[in-house]
Amino acid sequence: MKDSVIILSGGMDSTTLLYDMKERIALAVSFDYGSNHNWREIAFARLHCQRLGIRHIVIKLDFMHGLFKSSLLSGADAIPEGYYEDENMRSTVVPFRNGIMLSIAAGIAESEGLKYVMMANHGGDHAIYPDCRPEFVTAMSAATKAGTYPGIEILAPYTNITKTDIAHRGKQLGIDYAETWSCYKGGERHCGKCGTCVERREALRDAGIEDKTEYEV
Repeated sequence: MKDSVIILSGGMDSTTLLYDMKERIALAVSFDYGSNHNWREIAFARLHCQRLGIRHIVIKLDFMHGLFKSSLLSGADAIPEGYYEDENMRSTVVPFRNGIMLSIAAGIAESEGLKYVMMANHGGDHAIYPDCRPEFVTAMSAATKAGTYPGIEILAPYTNITKTDIAHRGKQLGIDYAETWSCYKGGERHCGKCGTCVERREALRDAGIEDKTEYEV
């Protein structure tokens, strides 16, 4: 039954969720909020939706680039390198990004006669991203349920698993992760050194998946 909207970036996690829940997804929504890598991600989001026959829309959130402070919005040179647990990675937080996107997606779901909004946050995000943590998902789902007539709920099935677990699931689903984008710098190739590149490399390695990503290093 098609009962859900998915927030689809075009990265590993949301692409896996797209294939994992394809029978339930009526609409995929990508948000262009002016990050360095939006253009790379959205191209893959569009590709996978076309392949699966799932309707896909892109919503521009230009105000975020102008008003919010984050290294994701400040050019590739501002992106720190290292692991997500490192203190310098906090600069990549885009304030309340998921809250804004989920609110919009909930409104779309209600307008489309759907019941759920899906997001692909995971356990590795918890270290630095407040709007990926279980307590946020629970609170936001309670808000969308209370604030919509049909009681829109948020489904975040990967909240308490790791990116390696997600990669294992993608392997079972036959996903080619070379057709996804992770790097925060948004260049022609993955930099291989920013937090999300490091996490991507380790997840693919630990899941026993050949990494066909093109890296700068």
